[in-house]
Amino acid sequence: MSTQRQDEQGPMTAPPTIDWAAGTSRCDIRSGALHLWRIRTDADGIDLAHGLSLLGERQRARAARMRHQPYRERYVRAHAGLREILSRYLDAPPGSLRFDYGPAGKPALAGAAVSLSFNLTTTGDLALVAVCSGVGPSTDVGVDCEWIRPRHSIEAVAERMFAPEVVRTLESAPQDERLARFYRAWTALEADAKADGRGLFRPRPAGARPPAVLHCIPEAGYIAAVARETLPPVKDWSTFDLL
Repeated sequence: MSTQRQDEQGPMTAPPTIDWAAGTSRCDIRSGALHLWRIRTDADGIDLAHGLSLLGERQRARAARMRHQPYRERYVRAHAGLREILSRYLDAPPGSLRFDYGPAGKPALAGAAVSLSFNLTTTGDLALVAVCSGVGPSTDVGVDCEWIRPRHSIEAVAERMFAPEVVRTLESAPQDERLARFYRAWTALEADAKADGRGLFRPRPAGARPPAVLHCIPEAGYIAAVARETLPPVKDWSTFDLL
């Protein structure tokens, strides 16, 4: 049984809350470790003009197409922050980084001197970046974070998107637990789909095992999940605040 299923079917206990340390200007990561970074995407985040200067041509073009200013600003700060973070492992200027993209759009470093797997998620005023050493199926990592807010028809969404055993657990939960259980299941689903880059609506390759999935609280009002083939306990993660 996967960690995701254990988490969804087990007792409803709160995931651990993250204590963030200031990120250092130069970072190393050992094999098997998990680093999780927090980026502010609101007005307390990276200066927008500076952020834009760090983005690649593809990212600047995407930002320019965004008509909704708050979304555009969050996008710029999140992706500039990602570059800032990766540059600290690679000892290279953030603006010099180049990316390749998988079939569902998952980015990977192109031509980097250090092998890193990473994944970015944005929601509300936060972005999170998970970083692992190495590349390939054993180190592929996915992260999802959701701002917890009321939603209509969560049972209908669950029926369409979740495994039957997860739906049964949600439907049998006390009413006051259902929203939290829904977001826990949703972040697990997203992180799983992002780990191997297949995307949310592509099936898992035949014979492939689901990854381990662990949850945490990055700050009040949010929940996050990280997925990888194997994961250290959340207490052993290194957790950094970009600013």
